Amino acid sequence: MMKPKIMVVEDEAVVALNLRLILSRLGYDVPCVAASYDQALQGARVTAPDLVLMDINISGHKDGIDTAAAINAPVIYLTAYAEQSTLDRAKATGPYGYLLKPFSERELHATLQMALERRRIEKELHQSRESLAAAYAEIQTAKDQLETHATELFHQKERLLVTLNAIGDGVITTDDRGLVNFINPAATEMTGWSQADACGQPSTTVMDLRDAETGARLASPLEAALMTGKSVGLSVNCALMDRSGGNRLVEDSVALIRDRDAKVIGAVMVFHDVSVARQLAAEMTYQATHDSLTGLFNRLEFERRLGKAIAAAETDPRPSVLAYLDLDQFKIINDICGHAAGDETLRQVAKLLRGPLRSSDCLARLGGDEFGVLLEGCPLDAATRVVEAMKKQINDFHFVWGDRVFPIGVSVGLVSFGGGDERLTLELNEILRLADSACYTAKEAGRNGIHTYEPDDALLTKIHDEMDWYGRIHRALQDDSFVLYAQPIVALGQTEPFGRHVEILLRLRDTGGKIVPPMAFLPAAERYGLMRNIDRWVIRTAFAAIAESGQMEGSLFAINLSGCSLNDESILRFIDHQLDFWQIRPQAICFEITETSAISNMLTASAFIAMLRARGCRFALDDFGSGMASFAYLKHFQVDYLKIDGSFVKDMVNNPVDAAMVQAINGIGHVMGIQTIAEYVENDDISRLLAAVGIDYGQGYALGRPVPLEALLTRPPVATLAHM
Repeated sequence: MMKPKIMVVEDEAVVALNLRLILSRLGYDVPCVAASYDQALQGARVTAPDLVLMDINISGHKDGIDTAAAINAPVIYLTAYAEQSTLDRAKATGPYGYLLKPFSERELHATLQMALERRRIEKELHQSRESLAAAYAEIQTAKDQLETHATELFHQKERLLVTLNAIGDGVITTDDRGLVNFINPAATEMTGWSQADACGQPSTTVMDLRDAETGARLASPLEAALMTGKSVGLSVNCALMDRSGGNRLVEDSVALIRDRDAKVIGAVMVFHDVSVARQLAAEMTYQATHDSLTGLFNRLEFERRLGKAIAAAETDPRPSVLAYLDLDQFKIINDICGHAAGDETLRQVAKLLRGPLRSSDCLARLGGDEFGVLLEGCPLDAATRVVEAMKKQINDFHFVWGDRVFPIGVSVGLVSFGGGDERLTLELNEILRLADSACYTAKEAGRNGIHTYEPDDALLTKIHDEMDWYGRIHRALQDDSFVLYAQPIVALGQTEPFGRHVEILLRLRDTGGKIVPPMAFLPAAERYGLMRNIDRWVIRTAFAAIAESGQMEGSLFAINLSGCSLNDESILRFIDHQLDFWQIRPQAICFEITETSAISNMLTASAFIAMLRARGCRFALDDFGSGMASFAYLKHFQVDYLKIDGSFVKDMVNNPVDAAMVQAINGIGHVMGIQTIAEYVENDDISRLLAAVGIDYGQGYALGRPVPLEALLTRPPVATLAHM
């Protein structure tokens, strides 16, 4: 048995390759993968696929919908989101289904199986109709030749009867009074009437037609055709009731039988069972609008309904409310018990969320552990009470998996719109964004709470600013808008062992050319997981500048690494590659990691330090002394320098406790063979006191301000030390 052929039209190579692997694993043949309109048409002509998986948003002069319209093959659309106008265009092409990205392997397989079954049924129906049309043509030819070809007509009639008896469509013919005079086996099976019982009966008796929804009896199309003299068809939602009381959905056509003089002498009805096809269509419609895991509406359908509510709000005096819900502690269940437990949690939570809602409210799973509720015609105070009830349902629920019990919370963001409130622009993406931000604010405020959006919301403004930094940081990485600065680290009370000893610092140049300090954007980078990318940019750019300067010999360049990079398994390979690529002396590089991130990732940090120290790199523990158990943890890390937290250094001249802390850190460090560096050396008094207590190095404005790394590297090392 040949495998079904599935052609993939997807312009993202990774997605296309992944689809091809999944389809092959599921037992399908993937004869072609196309990325554009022209490739898709050529592939379809050459391979004649049974189905086409079509990404709506392919690149090029024509999108997936235009491509689908030009391909002579059934199409299943792949989409993450599209505007309503795009969905209307897609619907006009008569697709066999939709798959909403991201989708599971199970969803893909089920959708393909239903589409292939529908294709098979349609082919069979098409072939049956073609056979029947040919049979009717032969009947007409035989009738015209009746007088001169009586014997031939008899044989033709026998052949046609065999054909009518063999086809899958039901056929019933009547005389001009509407009495049945022929019924084929397929019609016998569907009506429950035998040839002997049916002949002579009124067509309304044999064909008991009902409205599929109401059960009301429908007029016979055979009788209507005989009365009007015109061919008619069944109503769209028609069910055939058989003699035993069973029913099935049917579609039909009725034609009049005329003699040579065009006089009506009877009628013929051809009908077929469309129950399976309708069920498949209903399932595909359900699949396109519902989440397969929870049975709730999916994001696409939710956004469609929200769009309609927004449009109606312009004239509806009643306000509506959008609630955005995000489960708290859900990741713990996934991490500890696996995704099967997570899926079961979502199913149970979905049932709980339905409880407090009205039948008219729309509840959807928006993705992951996020849910949306649209409460139309509902004031904010009433909506808040509903959401409070939903939150209580979740708080009272404890998910049980094996011998483990997990409490769950939910954070909720609310946005009210419509009802004459013109403060909020009625735009779908904006309202969704505000609801998501309000939910995020609820999480930031301590989780398991409700936050309602207000136009002058200070918390949301802060979050929006951080979100804005997310985009700006991405652009800075792409456009190389970051700038490296360097600040000298100076020997105190000893001969300077390095020709150049600096810490490399990060700045950002905005679109106006202004230099932005790191504390303006690093919190957002840490919050949104961008520190790995920034660390890699700094390492690559710093190594390139050092290599070009040719000043590695006798120099030491300190580079900061974030805690995120300590947990990145690939960062060691990256650093090794960059050292080799730029031919950097490892002894010229000192990586600085904060005491807090080192303690938080103790095993990882120890292994990380050991591997790079083995290559020759040096390490410094930054902000040392800020932790509660710094000395206890220090013995676990093989480092070369301790950078004493500046909060102790800046006030040590006037604060004997701070001075004692600096002296204690210096003493412990020297006992362990670790040199010390004091930060925040802001004046000469601090510098002299640090030298007096034996601190090895100082760093601060009193010893040298940060300057662009490129400018610093153009100066000779000795001159640099002399003038800083």
